[in-house]
Amino acid sequence: MPRFLHAVLAAAALLLCTPALAADYVPPPHEWERQAPAAAGFDAAALAAAIEYAKSKAKVEPADLREVLQQSFGRSEPDYRILGPVIPRAQASGMILRGGRIVAEWGDTDRVDMTFSVVKSYLSTVAGLAVQDGLIDSVDDAVAGYVPGPWFEGEHNAAITWTHLLHQTSDWSGELWEVHDWADRPEGDDPSQRPLHAPGTRYKYNDVRINLLAFGLLEVLREPLPRVLKTRIMDPIGASTTWRWHGYENSWVTLDGLQMQSVSGGGHFGGGMFISTADHARFGLLMLRNGQWGERRLLSADWIEKATQPSPVKPDYGYLWWLNTGREAIPAAPESAFWGAGFGGNYVYIDREHDLVVVLRWTPDLEGVVTRVLAALES
Repeated sequence: MPRFLHAVLAAAALLLCTPALAADYVPPPHEWERQAPAAAGFDAAALAAAIEYAKSKAKVEPADLREVLQQSFGRSEPDYRILGPVIPRAQASGMILRGGRIVAEWGDTDRVDMTFSVVKSYLSTVAGLAVQDGLIDSVDDAVAGYVPGPWFEGEHNAAITWTHLLHQTSDWSGELWEVHDWADRPEGDDPSQRPLHAPGTRYKYNDVRINLLAFGLLEVLREPLPRVLKTRIMDPIGASTTWRWHGYENSWVTLDGLQMQSVSGGGHFGGGMFISTADHARFGLLMLRNGQWGERRLLSADWIEKATQPSPVKPDYGYLWWLNTGREAIPAAPESAFWGAGFGGNYVYIDREHDLVVVLRWTPDLEGVVTRVLAALES
């Protein structure tokens, strides 16, 4: 069966078996209902104190993120250079939703900022769309069967599956966009001679391999990932038109005769997703609603369930989502809570047990803020 027909039939089946959940409020484009803290079940004074705590933990200096990247990575990574766009940070911001409505917000929630590794959770969502459409038969398939070329050749790399890339356990070895995998957060005296670990046996946070996942999904979907995300997710949830998803100056490829940029799954080398707090909150609300937006099913609930299951190698990590397994990361939060996290204190926290979304920008204390927000709940 042709892949496009497979995708159409899969989407139709998904719609037919999806119940309408219109009772769950979701904001229409350009609008968003607000609710007073007391009406949303909070002690107003305690919530105000939680917000003041968040503001006190904000870190926006130095504002020049090029300087921050050079200080953070340039000193320890061989031949480190910034390959994608970088914009300065100006102020912290945040938003708290309950029942889908805005209960609190601070700072400029419409300002577009770099978000670093929170974009990995968006990348996970795009992978879910590829699976949902039948373009990836199983995440346990070897990526080599979908992505031609040298990237997954050889005994070691040929064994890597989509699951390994999503769990960051692939230990892929190679070079992508002129960066060696070992040059990102290098280990040992001579990282180029590091021992290889069997795919699926060792977790290693590595943006080169995340960028390989993005490239692999581009090969499968045959269109730029920002376009897929915009059409399938961001436009339907009423996100603004201000967000951008960047790659690198050297991450352009030709597919089907067209030039396309393979995007970055983080901001380690610049690039990645630039997005507002408000748009993050809409995305978080979609995850809170388990992929349902009003009467529309946008993302398979089965995918979200799988994406938020612990990796066998790293129990607090799923498919590019952080987990509260054993309530170790945030003891006050339920074990079912999960979040996207990015360098510098960027977070999108989802808590279905309390019908809660918390978005933080440039606030590196998720545990402290969430603990205080939850303590402010009265019902």
